[in-house]
Amino acid sequence: MSVADVPPTEASREALAQLLLGIADDEFVIGFWDSEWTGIAPMLEEDVATSSISQDEIGHARALYELLAELTGDDADAIAFGREPDAYRHAALMNHPRTDWAFTIARRYLYEIADAVRLEALARSSYAPLAQLAAKMRREERYHLMHLDTWLRRLAADDNGTERLAAALRGLWTDALAIFAPIADEALLVQRGELPEPMAALRARWLEQVTPVMAELGLPGPTPEDLSAGIDDGRTRRTDDFRWLHGEFTMVAASERGATW
Repeated sequence: MSVADVPPTEASREALAQLLLGIADDEFVIGFWDSEWTGIAPMLEEDVATSSISQDEIGHARALYELLAELTGDDADAIAFGREPDAYRHAALMNHPRTDWAFTIARRYLYEIADAVRLEALARSSYAPLAQLAAKMRREERYHLMHLDTWLRRLAADDNGTERLAAALRGLWTDALAIFAPIADEALLVQRGELPEPMAALRARWLEQVTPVMAELGLPGPTPEDLSAGIDDGRTRRTDDFRWLHGEFTMVAASERGATW
């Protein structure tokens, strides 16, 4: 049996399910938020690019929900569309509405760096289906990160863009840190290699990558208050803005229960 070929035990199954649910919900919700730019992005090329990236994220969410369904015996469609808003486990970073273009770029950049760190680790998971899916997602997400890096630098090239990005970032850092909120029985997942590294280690690596870019561009990094803020509820806090989005993306499924997506 290879390192990346260890089936979950009964003890680790629930923790692994919570890990998969959080990642899937991250991809699902940010994909739907950013899909709102289709038709109203700053330029035609960006209409196409943002739509494509959003479709990728929702496609990744679907693959993760299907993996979760295989693990738990549930239905992937029911997981995606059949829960109440408070049952979603995306990071608080995705609670915010679309807002303006600078806000979207700031949020997406923080998320893409975090997602890259997370996927690099998960590609080494001892749970083979997750390792294989993470490796596939990494290849696709690489282009998302290149796209967002270009936009971040483009907006930061003038005073107006820098000011708008800075305002967005100051309101996002605490919720962005919630991407790496600890999960129940995390130590067991780490011990078994299903989660190759603790969330705290991934969080530190993310900060090592993202904060120098902020400093280079004259943008605010996390404050000591951001870093010391509690993140234990970072995947359970929901907002009215998310509840509105939930109503939008569950509308069709709610009108025809039992349909597949």
